[in-house]
Amino acid sequence: MANERELPTGQLARLGSVARVGARTGLAMLARGDGSGAAEHAAELLGNLRGIAAKVGQMASYVDGFLPEGQGDAYARALASLQSDTPSSPFPSIREVIERELGSSLESLFAEFDVMPLASASIGQVHRARLTDGTAVAVKVQHPGIEAAIETDLRSAAGIAALVGAMAPKKVEAKALYDEVASRFREELDYRLEAERQTAFAALHAEDPRIHIPRVFASHSARRVLTTELATGITLDEAAADQDEARRRAYVELLWTFVFRGILRQGVFNADPHPGNYLFHPDGRITFLDFGCVETMGADYLEAVHAMHRAALAGDRERHRAAAKRGLGTDSGAYEDALLGHLWRCFEPIRSTPFRMERNYVSDLVRGIQELKVHMIRRGSNVTPVPRGVVFLNRLQFGFYSILARFDVDADYRGVDRELVERL
Repeated sequence: MANERELPTGQLARLGSVARVGARTGLAMLARGDGSGAAEHAAELLGNLRGIAAKVGQMASYVDGFLPEGQGDAYARALASLQSDTPSSPFPSIREVIERELGSSLESLFAEFDVMPLASASIGQVHRARLTDGTAVAVKVQHPGIEAAIETDLRSAAGIAALVGAMAPKKVEAKALYDEVASRFREELDYRLEAERQTAFAALHAEDPRIHIPRVFASHSARRVLTTELATGITLDEAAADQDEARRRAYVELLWTFVFRGILRQGVFNADPHPGNYLFHPDGRITFLDFGCVETMGADYLEAVHAMHRAALAGDRERHRAAAKRGLGTDSGAYEDALLGHLWRCFEPIRSTPFRMERNYVSDLVRGIQELKVHMIRRGSNVTPVPRGVVFLNRLQFGFYSILARFDVDADYRGVDRELVERL
């Protein structure tokens, strides 16, 4: 990987690049072409920016319903590079980060260290290395300047949040929403926290030999460096193209197990489910990577989630509605009807079996959220604030469902979910 770029951190440079993405996208839509040129330009600009901009591009590349109608395939192909192949930072600056963070020379820390990164993404890049005892490891190092870049993006977003807060009903609590989102992004900059979360997720799934979470080496980790066991496997695209339907079914059912075991048992979920975070194995195992963005639900909402799953499994819409209303604290009216109806639709995979996750279904869910936003900005609506710990749930839902849709297979999500609920 020789695509090295210095990271722009100034507000004008970053805002100007985002504006150029929007302009190119708009011109491509007016031209009614396939958008390939604009898409490639958007991927290049967002990749150079890294940080939040690249994360938005990553999400747009795989979540069905997010891309311009009629040009979705072109944008998906171009933006897919942002999942693991954004421009990397020059190695001398990466070496400096490692040695400063770990307090020793690269040569004394590692027996081998590949200067060419395995992958580069929005926050950092990953290098293959070997510890002095011979253990093969993956070393994730933050892009120099990424903290300043994200703070610049968050300052820009704060202005947007203030504008929304001034226009929308007070109950939307735009400032509180912004604060929670900003907190999650800032947490992703602390690899010590990610190491703790990765270890905690490994403990949560320790009973399940099908789930592999790489071991963390605390001795070689710090705030901006994270060293873990080196994991290998096939990519999501390769797994989804497997001609063995039974294996594809096993993969999606295990993905469901991983996500909802965390949610139902501990109210935690990895809110960044993009395709580069999974490695698949021929024996049906899956390796899960990247625990930088983790959300924790409040106890009251988690209790409501348990009730919603039980009601959906029973096919009891009224019980589901009551549980959702209790968990979300909604007021009667059009917004509540739209929101609770949307949630019932989200639970469709466990209301009947088998269920084939399809891209059109996910796109419909995305449109449902877009319609809910109309209520959120309408004066006099009965909108209620989003409970703490739930802000990123839609990101998980749409991203995760889009991942499952890639496998194009009927699965017994209902049976998997029932087993998880019965073991609470």
